Amino acid sequence: MTLTIEVDPDVCSAHGDCEQIAPEVFRLGDVAEVIGTGPDDLVAEAARACPAAAIRLVAPDGSQVYP
Repeated sequence: MTLTIEVDPDVCSAHGDCEQIAPEVFRLGDVAEVIGTGPDDLVAEAARACPAAAIRLVAPDGSQVYP
C-alpha cells in the first residue's frame, strides 16, 4: 500500500520530528512539507511522532489511516 501524506499547515507547529525520522519525505520550513515518498511504515512512524498531529495518512481507497 502506498499512503498519501497530507500536512495541515494550520496545525503544524514546525517541531521537525517528521523530518528527523523521514528526511526523504519531509522538509521543514515555516511548516513541514511533503517532498517525497518513503515506505509506509516509516511515513506512519513520522506521522505518529508529530506532537501537533498535523500529518494525515490516506490509503489508496481514500480511507483515512492516521490519525
